[in-house]
Amino acid sequence: MRVILVANPKGGSGKTTLSINLAGYLASRNERVAMLDLDRQKSATQWLAMRDASLPAIDLMHEGQKAVSDWLVIDSPAGLHGKNLVRALKLAHKVVVPIAPSLFDIRASQDFLAALHTEKATRKGHALVGVVGMRADPRTRAGVTLEQFMAQQDLPVLAYLRNTQHYVNAAFEGKSLFDLPHHVAERDMEQWRGLIDWLVA
Repeated sequence: MRVILVANPKGGSGKTTLSINLAGYLASRNERVAMLDLDRQKSATQWLAMRDASLPAIDLMHEGQKAVSDWLVIDSPAGLHGKNLVRALKLAHKVVVPIAPSLFDIRASQDFLAALHTEKATRKGHALVGVVGMRADPRTRAGVTLEQFMAQQDLPVLAYLRNTQHYVNAAFEGKSLFDLPHHVAERDMEQWRGLIDWLVA
């Protein structure tokens, strides 16, 4: 089983949006997928409860439960640090860090990425780390600042995902981007190519 940890200690960074769409993509490829929802708000759990049985299956895993799946996507809580971060990193093969385009998100992410660099699992290459720009718009000052920040990191920049209602509308129906008709979400799916290639490599 391959484990993807979606993590950033800053609330509102896009962890749940990224997690449910990662799970949705993998499920759309006929992979056996489970999600572990560690966020207090349990948004991913609520999303799974709304998901229609006709859509590709994604199982909900609980802490301490053994998952029988090809992939496990972990939606981590805000404030992840210390021993909880160490435990999560021991499970993970890939760590995806979503970063939103605001001064506060960038500063919190900078501290978190520095903490990741010091952890044994990432130093020894057991958990590979990549970053994703969320709600990115290169036409704005915030978008340019985000791109500059991410370019300075010694980490792969996996994707810049634009701010679009497709994610919001799909989530209302328990769907991911990859459950939508291709002609509706084609532009957004294209932005995932680098992230997907990195995950499955």
